Amino acid sequence: MEHPKPGIKVDVDAEIILNAPDEKFVSRGGLKLEAALARFQIKPSGWICLDVGASTGGFTDCLLQKGAVKVYAVDVGYGQLHYRLRSDPRIILLEKVNARFLSKCEIPEPVDLAVIDVSFISLRMILPAVKPLLKTDGKVIPLIKPQFEAGRERIPKGGVIKDEKTRNEVLDELEKYFDENGWSGAGFMPSPIKGASGNVEFLTCLMRKNAD
Repeated sequence: MEHPKPGIKVDVDAEIILNAPDEKFVSRGGLKLEAALARFQIKPSGWICLDVGASTGGFTDCLLQKGAVKVYAVDVGYGQLHYRLRSDPRIILLEKVNARFLSKCEIPEPVDLAVIDVSFISLRMILPAVKPLLKTDGKVIPLIKPQFEAGRERIPKGGVIKDEKTRNEVLDELEKYFDENGWSGAGFMPSPIKGASGNVEFLTCLMRKNAD
């Protein structure tokens, strides 16, 4: 079948059909989380969840499609959540909220699963606030962005870490941080999709070693 060339002339009343693939989630972030849920064998059906750095809502959308009954969607920004999700009664939208200072005032019930997708800040700054909000057996799936964990001295011009050695160092350092701060990890997996600038990203699954 021939494909029309750009600039082709058509009748003014011609029917034009846009042939685009259906998007499974409101953003590609949902595909990243979906892969992690499968890899770590997590089924959030019936769960109460927390999405830190909700933005457009890719992670939130994925959680809802997987059966979560409630998602607290937290973001420091405003007006970013996709319109399709804004009217969903299962979502508690918390905008203009800095996740570093999250508390039980904003999240009044223990959550089964927290997912994290933040930029320009290290996970080390977010996890301490998230831990007290979890159920005793609650889990955390963070998206790891090496460019925000490595420190300025190891980030090349342009912000894309292409050096595998640097990425591995970041993962080793995070693994040590998790262990020293009461987290038990399930290993790292590469994200099936690279970050917007081409950075390789990773995901893991964390649980508290002991109930606080």
